[in-house]
Amino acid sequence: MKLEQIYTGCIAHAAYYLESKGEAAIFDPLREVQPYINKAEKDNAKIKYVFETHFHADFVSGHLDLMKKTGAKIVFGPTAKPAYEAIIAEDNQVFKVGDCSVKVIHTPGHTMESTTYMLIDENGREHGLITGDTLFIGDVGRPDLAQHVIAELTEEKLAGHLYDSLRNKIMPLSDDLIIYPNHGAGSACGKMMSKETTDTLGHQKKVNYALNPALTKEEFIKVLLKGLTAPPGYFPQNVLMNIKGYESLDTIMKRGKHPLNVGEFEAAANETRALILDTREASEFAKGFIPNSINIGIDGSFAQWVGEMIPDVKQEILLVTEPGREEESIIRLSRVGYDNTLGYLQGGISAWKASGKEVDTINRITATEFERQYKAGKPVVFDVRKASEYDSEHVIGAINIPLNQINSHLAEIPKEKPFLLYCGGGYRSMIAASILKQRGWENFSDVVGGFTELKNTDVAKSEYVCPTTLL
Repeated sequence: MKLEQIYTGCIAHAAYYLESKGEAAIFDPLREVQPYINKAEKDNAKIKYVFETHFHADFVSGHLDLMKKTGAKIVFGPTAKPAYEAIIAEDNQVFKVGDCSVKVIHTPGHTMESTTYMLIDENGREHGLITGDTLFIGDVGRPDLAQHVIAELTEEKLAGHLYDSLRNKIMPLSDDLIIYPNHGAGSACGKMMSKETTDTLGHQKKVNYALNPALTKEEFIKVLLKGLTAPPGYFPQNVLMNIKGYESLDTIMKRGKHPLNVGEFEAAANETRALILDTREASEFAKGFIPNSINIGIDGSFAQWVGEMIPDVKQEILLVTEPGREEESIIRLSRVGYDNTLGYLQGGISAWKASGKEVDTINRITATEFERQYKAGKPVVFDVRKASEYDSEHVIGAINIPLNQINSHLAEIPKEKPFLLYCGGGYRSMIAASILKQRGWENFSDVVGGFTELKNTDVAKSEYVCPTTLL
């Protein structure tokens, strides 16, 4: 039996490739399926099944393209109702992949169709569990997503189902089983996932708060729901795409990989509803960009912040990228359902500047300059990090508006009075800065390096930072 975890860090996602005796199966594939096909071809194997642990919210699965390209059968757990051909497995049903077996264990809670797959090797030994979003390393799946699609599935009901699934289906299993989850740290599908991407079930029983056998169902529900932040707005839209189906990635790439010269790009921007999305690094964007562009850097948590900041996955998009990164940008947009890229600026921002077209800039200051201005007159300061980061440590007097909430708090940001803006390292604050520029704000500066750099100045002393947990 060959099992490989295929981890994609930018969206903290794990897919799995299983192969035995010339047959293969893919679990929870990403949108771009060619890498899985290539693996099977290298092993002289035919992809027989695509197993889905649930209808995903944080990404669009590649199951449909894999079925079309390879003839593999899609498998969901009990109660799933996809709008396309698929096998809806029964609890405890067993599927053969070569000499291996994949046993269905229905584990509702994250969603009602959520299913764990037990892997059994050629010798009949129970090897591990592909747990989807039922059980993570250090955490379990949040139970508040399904209600955004089906109102009566409240988070309390789902949390109760998850308690029963963990106690009755997972915890009685052997301690030496290896846990293979769908996500790791950084995913919005849980609240305190480990950076580790595998572990034994026995160790998780000892360290995972959700597997504490002393918890009653009521206590479990309370601790599971405590501290949950609102899920990103694109989650329900991705769920529906995974249920109803979607365009082939080949179609999306053909449409999006359309080079537009400066004149064509400008015309498209003026004649459509398209958003100009600039995926360059923050420092490069700040030096010069097309007016009304939004910056979300490809080298950060790109897909997550696209999903957070662009409300509608159907939004038409025009891309400005570093030359050579156009295809990467289109693929990573498609992973979270943003399929309507209309084209990209041929030659990038250099071509735009060479044509003499207008460019805008964003003023940036160093942490040292922030310190000077702060000491001189206590300027208005906005901190766009998460509330938990802010609560841990922040510049005294800074106003916390988390980046994903900025659009609903614009009235609190002054247009006439100057202010300073920072995040953790400069990535998120540049997203915020580009949004503010697009909406007409001019009189502000972004801090290069964010709070990470501020901690190296006198601002990090107790008189400037609250709480005093820095030193």
